[in-house]
Amino acid sequence: MGYFRMEKGPLAELLVERFENMPPQLRVAARFVLDHPKDVALMSMREQAQQAGVSHSTMMRLARWLGLEGYEDMRSLYARALRETIAGEPARQGIQQHGDPGYSTAGFVTGTLAAQISGLGEYGNAIQFIAAADLLARSRNLFGLGSRTAYPVASHFIHVMSFLARGDRKVTLVGEMAGQGVDTLQHAGPSDVLLAVAMSPYERTTIEVARQSARQGVRVVAITDSSVSPLVRIAQETIIVPSDSQSFFRSMVPAFAAVELLAALTAVRSETDAAERVKQLEEELAFFGIYWEPPR
Repeated sequence: MGYFRMEKGPLAELLVERFENMPPQLRVAARFVLDHPKDVALMSMREQAQQAGVSHSTMMRLARWLGLEGYEDMRSLYARALRETIAGEPARQGIQQHGDPGYSTAGFVTGTLAAQISGLGEYGNAIQFIAAADLLARSRNLFGLGSRTAYPVASHFIHVMSFLARGDRKVTLVGEMAGQGVDTLQHAGPSDVLLAVAMSPYERTTIEVARQSARQGVRVVAITDSSVSPLVRIAQETIIVPSDSQSFFRSMVPAFAAVELLAALTAVRSETDAAERVKQLEEELAFFGIYWEPPR
């Protein structure tokens, strides 16, 4: 089964540049084009409008806003880019290749996730990870922030990064769900780093806390799902991960993979022997009977 990705559409930079000045409905349409470049190439204008939740005339106005004669011109640009990107047959055709629909669906979903995670290591993305890891490695204190579906991602990040804590360095999960209110950031400053995780629809609290932290001088690293996410304008470094899935929910698997990659890169840049630190902590936990052991 072959898989392909079209990471960015040919008009991505122009859409991002003009996004803030667009009327609200055009922003919705632009967000769809940015997040689903393959669908722009493959679906009709009316189908795209339905998926985006706007009228077909809004899609036409978006094309004109970008200096094109009409929406078919935009589709042609994206179709050409898709033809240049595809290597092999589209993965979607693989759904019909097996008699058992459950088997084919499982293969399709896992293959899509594998492709999304693999894409995190491509050159442009890797550069962003390295820049973010440099910030994390130099931080005095480290905070993690996320709400709803993003909360487990931030929690996992803080758990892993706690192995790199040394001396009086604090590694703290922020949020009422963690039992640590946003007041824990009250005295944070330029030597500290906040990792903020947010996927559409974005939680107001996450955006506001990230913005206030940046005002205090805290350096913000964002993990989010779009180049027009509100976190992008706040963060010093941004890592964009896909959240589309082949099921009824938005996937957080790429975000989890992103925080683990960040932790691995930060460990390389840290003065702490991460492997030795993990070993010591596990020995301490074993001593206190935290881990299950078979009866003797």
